[in-house]
Amino acid sequence: MYPTSFLNACAFALATLAIAPDLGAQVVAKYPVARAEPTKDSTARDPHAVQPERPTVATHAGTVARGFLELEEGGEWDKAPDGTRTFLAPTNLKIGLCSRAQLNLLLNIISDRALGRGLFAAGDLTVGVKYRIVDDAPLFGDFAILPAIKLPTSQSGAGTGTTDFSLLLISSHQLGPVAMDLNIGQTLRGGDGTSTPKRASVWTASFGFPVSGPLGAAVELFGYPRTTGPVGAKGIAALLIGPTYLVREWLALDAGVIAPLTGPQPKAAYTGFVWNFGCVVPGRFCGH
Repeated sequence: MYPTSFLNACAFALATLAIAPDLGAQVVAKYPVARAEPTKDSTARDPHAVQPERPTVATHAGTVARGFLELEEGGEWDKAPDGTRTFLAPTNLKIGLCSRAQLNLLLNIISDRALGRGLFAAGDLTVGVKYRIVDDAPLFGDFAILPAIKLPTSQSGAGTGTTDFSLLLISSHQLGPVAMDLNIGQTLRGGDGTSTPKRASVWTASFGFPVSGPLGAAVELFGYPRTTGPVGAKGIAALLIGPTYLVREWLALDAGVIAPLTGPQPKAAYTGFVWNFGCVVPGRFCGH
């Protein structure tokens, strides 16, 4: 796992190098049939083809075509080491802003008896913009950044009650038929650290590959290094694995399991879909 100081240094150095040329970032393109070509400029591929970031924690450097709308919806059933069960429905709505950028709107629906507020509760809203800096770079491959802000919008206790700022660095590579996505990121939270740690980080290494026809598979290692403060927690690492299926170029399905490797990571099963709705603005503004 990466210590916090290392993550800080990487985030600062890489973000600085990435942003400079363009001045004048819970929870990957895992469907190889839809990733027959490297990510490249969104206009270089069929804009109706899904760009799934499900089912893994990681994301890829690709962006939805300008003016196009894509929905990622999932369901995850968790069982914690103490036997506690929760249900999470992560939702990610993606809107293409230009050939290299997309807007992300993320919201989790949670079912947890500990909340005591009915069957389901909405978490906080996260707003982010993914911007692809470069394609096919010698070291970083397709490289993107995803800065985001989480707002304390939840009125149900399902959120943290803090305003969070995060930066995710994304490096995507096409290794023959295998799509590899590497992420590293850090979150800085408001508040006094008594309800949730003020700093958190994440790392991921995700791989997607074809199996037969529209059937593929996703495998990922991910981790959340330990946090400090009054409610600090041990670091965790986990393995995610499962099949993916491309129903149509604009619709993909996934399912699988998450197995803990270290720390208090729950065991989990998940399922979900990615749906590209097509152009949702006047046609002349949509990228093809």
